[in-house]
Parts: sequence; structure tokens; C-alpha cells
Amino acid sequence: MAGPAAHYDVVVLGSGAAGLTAAVRAAAGGARVGLFEKAATVGGTSAWSGGTVWLPNSRHEAKAGFADSRQDVVTYLLSLSHGLMERSLVEAYADTAPEVAAWLEDNTPVVFEVLAGMSDYHPEHPGGKREGRSLECALFPFDKLGEWAARVTVGWQLTGEFCMSESSLGRKAPHGLPAAELARRKIRDERGAGQALIGRLLKGCLDRGVLPQTECRGVRLLTGDDGVTGVLIEGADGPFEARARGGVVLAAGGFEHDPKLVRTFLRGPLERAVSVPTNTGDALRMAMRAGADLATMREAWWVATIDVEVPGRGQVPWQVNSERTRPHSIMVNDDGVRFTNEAANYNALGNAFHVVDVARFAYVNHPAWLLLDDHFASRYGLAGFRPPAPAPGWLTQAATIGELANKIGVPAGALRATVARWNTHAAGGADPDFHRGESHHDRAWGDPAFGYTPQATIGPLDTPPFYATRVRCGALGTKGGPRTDVDGRVLDVDGAVIGGLYAAGNAMGSIMGMTYGGHGGTLGPGLVFGYLAGRHAAVRSRPGRR
Repeated sequence: MAGPAAHYDVVVLGSGAAGLTAAVRAAAGGARVGLFEKAATVGGTSAWSGGTVWLPNSRHEAKAGFADSRQDVVTYLLSLSHGLMERSLVEAYADTAPEVAAWLEDNTPVVFEVLAGMSDYHPEHPGGKREGRSLECALFPFDKLGEWAARVTVGWQLTGEFCMSESSLGRKAPHGLPAAELARRKIRDERGAGQALIGRLLKGCLDRGVLPQTECRGVRLLTGDDGVTGVLIEGADGPFEARARGGVVLAAGGFEHDPKLVRTFLRGPLERAVSVPTNTGDALRMAMRAGADLATMREAWWVATIDVEVPGRGQVPWQVNSERTRPHSIMVNDDGVRFTNEAANYNALGNAFHVVDVARFAYVNHPAWLLLDDHFASRYGLAGFRPPAPAPGWLTQAATIGELANKIGVPAGALRATVARWNTHAAGGADPDFHRGESHHDRAWGDPAFGYTPQATIGPLDTPPFYATRVRCGALGTKGGPRTDVDGRVLDVDGAVIGGLYAAGNAMGSIMGMTYGGHGGTLGPGLVFGYLAGRHAAVRSRPGRR
């Protein structure tokens, strides 16, 4: 039996960027907000991320001198649609993104700046831009969070020691951060990347009296004559009802950690999820029980991963994003041949893993191999490994390409021919096979020492020893969820609004279809539709609402 009901104006499930934005926006609208998080810590996968938000046409973009417009944003996104985007949602996003960036800065501790040098993921498409649309938060001192500083989840790959503009992708610290600066940041526990974004949004909630309640899992929506009226929650002390006058916002992430849902809905292999393990589809199940229509269910935010050992964590999936874009590396399949542009954005790269050879009826490019030489390993390192340290168990080492082929079980002749062909093309600074280095995006993700030239990503495998590690298709999260309108209201299977039910973030059917607009293309829509849902739910909670 459920315990006594708790009463709110708006209930938000999930404390990632979308949930925190919904909560702070609803609170700013005068609503009493109940914010519930399934995990023991807050922040979700947003806190593990780079924290970049794709909010095009912002005042920061204009101030930095980059020309943009609503029409350019709409044109760009629809050019990537392949019939999977809904124009009304794309237009709502383009209309609201600048407002969200400004509102958060004017009403919360959020402070944005342009992530210099970072382009859209398909900048050559109509309306695409080479710079300006991606924003990141400035460093945030976590001592401002008091006891909550220790209650924000921290991942194993991006821990917040630096901002993305200070990483190999940015231009602020091309040679890394000095030890003195890292030590200075520890004084007040200053964090960047996803930690900064979540820290600032969390502080905005705390400032308005919205305290997350952790270890509280949403189980079932409560309904009445007026639609959704609350949610049944399993808390640490047992089940209870959280009643919501204005509505419930589903922002509890996707379903990538539920094998059954993955098998049912996704269009290709997903072997590794680089997200918080609590993303098991709770929001999706609740929405389906309420009769929600679904959208974008076949898609995920795809990413290439390798398995590495991290002290204190054991074996974990490690995203190979910038690593595979740098020179002196290629990817091959089990036939020993290249199969794609390795420097493509990580979401687009997922499509290459899903190719089926109809004769063999097999995914011919999955799993794959990442190959690199000693030049790469010594200059860039890989997941904490750098010579002269011995190669870890997850990395195969060999003196020759033929020996490497034999060790990893691919045809030696084919692999030698693949590497020889790549090296010949690399000498000319081109990739006629898969066009690596032709897009500005590829060059921006490469070695900054080479500027925005093809050599930033193209270089031969010619310095022994050689290395290989298995690459598997992973995801930052799934994209599928309930279909919504332009206010984040969930629609039923007949297209009617389900009163009092909203969705945002990866709990919502993504507006992005099969694509990824640019750096922060996951978090940007999460913020925008969290903002829209929180605002609408707050208005709905007022006496005399329609």
C-alpha cells in the first residue's frame, strides 16, 4: 500500500539537464515542484557528458560575429531529415533555442560561452555553420552546492577537470592545462563540461527551493478526468503518490540499458551504453500505459566504443570520438578493409556499423578494429595508455602489420593491402575512398597542430609497433519516446493531447530523427523542451486554468 500522497503543482521525473531545466522553469512560473531522481545521485548522463549544448542563433553567437537565422537553422535540420523529422517541432526548436539560452543566463547561475572552433556536424549542408551554434558553461565552483556537491554523479571519461574548449577538440589549451591551474581549481572544486552544466542548473533549482528527492523511481502514472494527475513512486522508504495539479514531466532518460526494449525497437546492434545505468525505460513504459504515441523509436545517439580497464571501475566502455579522428589511425572490419570515414561525427558513424551483407546475412562492419601506430600512441595516447608504458590487456601490439593481422584474426594480405593503400593516399593528404578530411568537421576534430587542414586527420600507419583494439557500436542514449507537440505535451495514438503529461530529453521522441545537429545536439533539445514543458505545466497548474 502506498504511503501518504505528496502534493505539488508540477512533478518532474529525472534530474539530467532536461529535468533540471523543466524544474527551474516551472518553479520560476510560480509552481511548487517535486523533482524525483531514480538514482542515489543527480545529473544523469548529462553530468557524464561534455556539457555542450547546441542552441543555435543565440545572443552569444551574434556577439561573436557569426551570422545565423531561424531560417538557416530550420533549413539545416530539415536537410538532414530523410523524412524522419516533424517540421513543427523543428520550427519550435529554432524559435525557442535563443530564448532558452538567454532565459537560463538571466534567471539561473548558468553562464554560456561559444565553444570556439566547433562546427555543426554536417556544416556543408544547406544552412550549416562552421562555428558559433554550440555553447558550453564556464567553470562552476561546486563549493556553492554545499552538501549537493558530492551528490552529482561523475562518469569515468569526462570528470569535469576541464571544459570542452580546453580539450583536444577546443583551442583554449592546445598543450593541456598546467598543473598549477588544475591545483587551483581544486580549491573551490571548480568543474567544467557536463559537471558545470549540471552544477549550475542544480544550483538554479536549489535557489528556488526545488530539492531533488533521490532513490525515487517513477512506476505508474496516476490519471483522472483531467488526464494525468500524478505518479506512483517507489522511494527508499516504500511507495507513495506524488500528485501534480499541473502535470508530470517525463525526463528520466531512455531505454538503452533494457535489453528487451533495445531488441524490440532499435534498428541495429547496440552492444555498449555509455550512460547512467538507471536508464531502463521507466518513462517509456509509463507513457505507453497511458496510451502515448511513439516517435523515433528505432534511433539512438550512436557512438563507437572500446572496452578498457579503469581503476576503481573495472572494464567500462570508452568512447573513441576524437581518438579515431586523429592521424595515424584507421578502422577496419573483420575482412581487414576500411569501411567508412573514421572522422565522421559519432552519430553518423553508427550507420556504418549497421550495414548488412545480404549474402552472408551478417553485420559486416561490426564489431570492428581501431588500428594505430606508435606515432599515434606516443603523441596522443589512448584511454590512458601512452608509450613507453606496456600495452594494456585491451590493446593488441605487434611489430608488423602482418603480425598484427594474425593476432587479431583478420586476413593478413587484406590488412597489409589496406594499410598500404591508406598510406599512399595519406602521403597526398587525401582519402578518395571515404572522403575523410574533406569536411570542416573532420578537420576540427583532428590534431589542432595542423589547423583546419586534411593533415589534421590524415596520416599514415608507418611507425611500429602497431596496435589494435576492438570497436563496438554503443550509444549515449536512445532517441525514442512519446510523441509530443510544440509545448512538450505528450500525444496519444490518435494525436490528441494527454492532459497533464509532458516529456523532454531522451524520454521524448527526439526532434532530431536519425541525425545530430552539432556539438550538444542531445542536450540542446533537452533544455529547449524541458523549458517548454516546465513553462506550460506551471501555467496549467494555476487556478482557473483551461
